[in-house]
This record gives sequence, C-alpha cells and structure tokens, in this order.
Amino acid sequence: MGTCSDKGWTYYSLRKGHRPPKVMSWPLALCLLTLVFLNQKKTLGQTMNTFQSERREWPLNHLTVHQSTGTLYIGAVNRIYKMSANLTLLVSHDTGPEYDNKACYPPLIVQPCSEPLASTDNVNKLLLIDYSHNRLLACGSLYQGICKLMRLDDLFILVEPTHKKEHYLSSDNQTGTMYGVIVPSQGQDATLYIGTAVGGKQDYFPTISSRKLPRDPESSAMLDYELHTDFVSSLIKIPSDTLALVPHFDIYYIYGFSSGAFVYFMTVQPETPENGMPAGGSPGDLFYTSRIIRLCKGDKKFHSYVSLPVGCVHRGEEYRLLQAAYLSKAGRVLAKSLNISAQEDVLFAVFSKGQKQYHDPSDHSALCIFTIQAINMRIRERLQSCYQGEGNLELHWLLGKDVQCTKAPVPIDDHFCGLDINQPLGGSQLVSGRTVFTERRDRLTSVTSYLYNGHNVVFLGTRSGRLKKVRAATSCIVTQTLTSIKSLLKPIRTDENNLPYQQFRCFSE
Repeated sequence: MGTCSDKGWTYYSLRKGHRPPKVMSWPLALCLLTLVFLNQKKTLGQTMNTFQSERREWPLNHLTVHQSTGTLYIGAVNRIYKMSANLTLLVSHDTGPEYDNKACYPPLIVQPCSEPLASTDNVNKLLLIDYSHNRLLACGSLYQGICKLMRLDDLFILVEPTHKKEHYLSSDNQTGTMYGVIVPSQGQDATLYIGTAVGGKQDYFPTISSRKLPRDPESSAMLDYELHTDFVSSLIKIPSDTLALVPHFDIYYIYGFSSGAFVYFMTVQPETPENGMPAGGSPGDLFYTSRIIRLCKGDKKFHSYVSLPVGCVHRGEEYRLLQAAYLSKAGRVLAKSLNISAQEDVLFAVFSKGQKQYHDPSDHSALCIFTIQAINMRIRERLQSCYQGEGNLELHWLLGKDVQCTKAPVPIDDHFCGLDINQPLGGSQLVSGRTVFTERRDRLTSVTSYLYNGHNVVFLGTRSGRLKKVRAATSCIVTQTLTSIKSLLKPIRTDENNLPYQQFRCFSE
C-alpha cells in the first residue's frame, strides 16, 4: 500500500501473506508518488515490491488505476509507466527530456521559436484513462503543456496533437496544478473538461475549458474546444485586468469529478479586492478562497457555470484552504447518518485552517464530509435567488465589476443549466461541510476511501508521511494511525455487532 508526505508517495504491493479486501488494490491511488527501481523487501514475513523511477530527480507525479484490470499507470518526470497490480513493470514510455524554452509559444510548426533551446524535463501534469476508447491521455509541461493519447495495452502513441493553438493545454509551469475529467457519451465522442493554472499566460490559456475527444485519434477535431466563436465558447479565461490588479492571481485546480448530470471542480484562488484583499503585494499577503465549480454535462456555452466558496467550520475555527478531495459512495452506515441512500455520492475533503498561506498552509487541518445532494441544493438556492433579481453575480475576478442579477421568470430545478443571462455566476455564501476529524500537528495532505462491510473507511495522508485510517460517520469517527503495512491491511476492529472497539479515539462535534 503506501506512505505519504509532501515529498510524495512510496507505493507498495503485497505479494504473499495477508490479503486485503478486494477494493484494497486501489484505495491509495491518491496523490503523488516518488519511487525509483523495482526491488523486493521482506517485511512482516511478506514479500513486498516497491517501485521507483530510474533517477532520483525524476519523481512520480500521478497515478491512475484501471477500474477493471487493476493495472497501474504512473506519470513521472520524463516517463510514463504501466505496471501490474503487484508492481511488475510492464511498459515504460519516454516523454523527455527534450529541447524547449519557456518563452516559446506554440504551435512550433506555425511559429518557429528564435529563443535558445535547452534540454528540459517533461513533468507529467495530467494522466487520465479514456475507458470508452481504451486509451490513456497524458499531458506534460513541455511546449506549453502538450498532450498525447496512448494505447492502454502497450503505451503506443496514437496521436500527439501539435498543430493548433488549442492543442497546448496548461502552460509550461511545472508546478502549476491541473485537473481533468473525461465524460463519455453513449454513441458520441467523449468530452474532456480541463481546469489548469495558467501561470500568468491568461491570454493564451483558458483557466477552464471543455474539449473534444473524438473516437478517431487522428481526427482534426482532437482537443478542439467544444464550441468556439467570436461570441460564445466552451471556456473561461482570466482577464488581463485581474492580473494587472493582482499580479499573482491564478486558479489552482485541486480535484475534479463527475456526478449525475454535472461536472465539478474544486479550486483554491486568491480573493479579489472587492472582497477585501489588498491589491498587489506578495502571495503571502493574499487571502484565498476554496471554491466548488459546477457545469452541466453537454453545456457547450458554459451558461451553467456556478462557483461557490467551500469549506467547513468547527468550534469557531474555519478550515478554508483545500488540500485534497475524493468522491465516494456513502455506504450503508454513513448514508444512514446522513439520511441519504447508500449509493449516493459523498465528497471527502481535507482543508487546512485559515485563508492565508496557501503555499505554506497551517498544520492545523480537518477532514470534512459533503453530500453532493447538499452541494446541489446550495447551488440551486443561489440560482433561484439570482434569477429573482436579487444581488449581484459576485464573480469580480472575471467580470471586474459588480453586475446586477437580472430577474427572469424561469423555473429553477435540479436540471437547470443556465441561460444567456446571469452567467457565469458566483457567490459568497459558504457551502459548509461537516467536520468529522481534525489534526493540529501534522497537516492532512491527501484522502481516499473505500467501502468495507457497509462502512466508509477513509485513508488520510499527512505532511510527515504518516497514514491515518478512519471509519467515517457524522456523529463519531474512529481513527487509527498506521505504523506498519500489517496495520494498514486490517480493517478497523469491530465487535460482534460490527461496532468499533472503544480503544480507538472517538471524535465528535
């Protein structure tokens, strides 16, 4: 399984001995990995594989696990790896280094660059499986964020689009956050939703967009915007005026997912002067807001774009700096306490305390639970209020001014996807989750979960490299700090009534 820290993950696979529950082959597909050469170790009487990239300075950045086969795909600096579930290396694909210059704007085939080129690492920034077409989408930092589609079986390159400006997705910022969501469509081409930090190149790169993923990898429409005209497009850009006012402004995409009829992104971004943030200054002077963004699937005009602040409050303390999130099914036990069905989606999110120091967050952090049902209800209330003509659009970073909501006599239900008025729409009322666990000394940095006997078991990675196992419920959770691989594999101990033993610490409101 694994250990976690700010420096990354070490990913283990147990080959003999204690066998985890079936879903335990993937629950640690959480975050960043750091590893180098394949070897074997003897730990607790078990044979254990570890994997690390061939150079220490080439850490692993992303991991995705095939939901059917359990095959691992790992994005690293200059490499993409395909591995079996027991960490046997199957295929390695080179992505760099190559000659590049950050000052060169693509596409190079159209605009040759006169800047001096130097050998440059290619940092993997996005790794997604397109299940409907049996292929892998991998995007890196070279050439302002070039992507390639590869066959899942052998990582053979199906296409590497480079001929259009739209083919470059994320700028060359090697540390900037990027998240993508692939939405398949029955009988039609899939859609790729991309949110990315633009690194000051807002005129060139949209902060969020939706792209075409045709079945034919050689289609001329590959990665084109779903819609792009002089008046309306499937994208949103950060205005130059915003960067002139707040030079360090960017939107950091921490997580993304689809649920029901919608696509969601979770972000962290500086507040605008309208909300009391000092203009200019250093990043340390800025206040940040974590937000949840929602779009309707199939909304090519982005009329349904809604952005609301998200976080949680516990005993008067605010947790507003998002560190990580994970979408899961509620499970029987948690669903009962939340008064929802066991198959409904819930969101586990980890926040650091406060709204400053995004780049150096507080160790005081919290795990919070959100139901997608409650998030949608808050968004519906915001839409209803605005379409009754109440207040402003509250999206100052994009609009640059207060824009009054326009009254429109239209029904706003759970399926409403916006009109050409009152869009895009922001808000200032917090979508508040339920705090179920806090950590004061060792910041929570990552989260995932799986279902075991109806319980939602959550794994939390910390800054120092520890892993906490949590049984989540809203009134009380049971926690266990893992000190060994053996303890990781054990479910949280329960009695004959499937209730946790009391020696585990119980946290409640």
